[in-house]
Amino acid sequence: MESVFIVIPTYNERETIKQLLIGIFSLPIQNLHVLVVDDNSPDKTGELVEVLCLVNPNLEVLHRKEKNGLGPAYVAGFRYCLQQGAELIVQMDADLSHDPAAVPTLIAASKSADLVLGSRYINGGRVVNWGVGRRLISRFGNRYARLVLGLPYHDLTGGFKCYRRAILEKIGLDRLSSVGYNFQIETTYFAHRQGARIVEAPITFTERAAGRSKFSLKIIIESFWKVLRLRLDSRHATKNN
Repeated sequence: MESVFIVIPTYNERETIKQLLIGIFSLPIQNLHVLVVDDNSPDKTGELVEVLCLVNPNLEVLHRKEKNGLGPAYVAGFRYCLQQGAELIVQMDADLSHDPAAVPTLIAASKSADLVLGSRYINGGRVVNWGVGRRLISRFGNRYARLVLGLPYHDLTGGFKCYRRAILEKIGLDRLSSVGYNFQIETTYFAHRQGARIVEAPITFTERAAGRSKFSLKIIIESFWKVLRLRLDSRHATKNN
C-alpha cells in the first residue's frame, strides 16, 4: 500500500483544523499521514495540533518561525514528506473549503496520473457560497493562465491536488518561487512541461464558514505577473536550447 501524506498549511485556522483532521482520519485510507505546516499562528493553531499529535502518531506539525507565504509553506511540507518516503502527497486547505471525503477520489485518480487536480470547473465540480465578484475573478484568472501558458486544464488555481512523488522530484522544489496562490499554477505548469500525466477530478469547493480569507489584491497582482513571467521564461529557455 502506497504511503499517503496530506499537507495542510495553516495560519490562524484554530477554528477549523480539529474538525478537518477528524474528517481526514475517519477516511478508509491505509498508511495515511497528515502534516500540518503552521506559520507561527497567533491564534495558536500549531499548539493545538501539537496536542492532537499526542493521541495520533500519524499526525505531525511542522512549525515555521513566521508567516512567509503559502508557496514556501507547501515547499517545506513537500520536502519533509519526500524525506519521510511519501509516495503520494495530497495538498488541501485548512478552512474546510475542501471536503476530506473527496481525498479518496483524488487518490484513486492518481493510479493513472502523475498529478490530479481537484477541479471546480469540470462536470460534477462546483463552488458553494461565493459571490458574483469572486466567481468572476476566479474564472478570469483560470482563463488568463490557460491562454498565456497554453494549458488545457480547467482549474489551474485550485489548491486541492494529489502528486506522485516522481513528478515533484522532476519539477524540483528549489525552482518554485511563488509566494501566494500562484503556487498552484506554477506547480501544474512545471509538471505539464515535464510531460506529466495530469487529470482533473470534480470537487465541491465551499467558501470558509469561519476565520478570515487570505485572498487579497496582492495575490491577484502576483498571479498576473507570475503567469506572464513563467511564459516569458519558458520562451527564453526554448530559444537557448
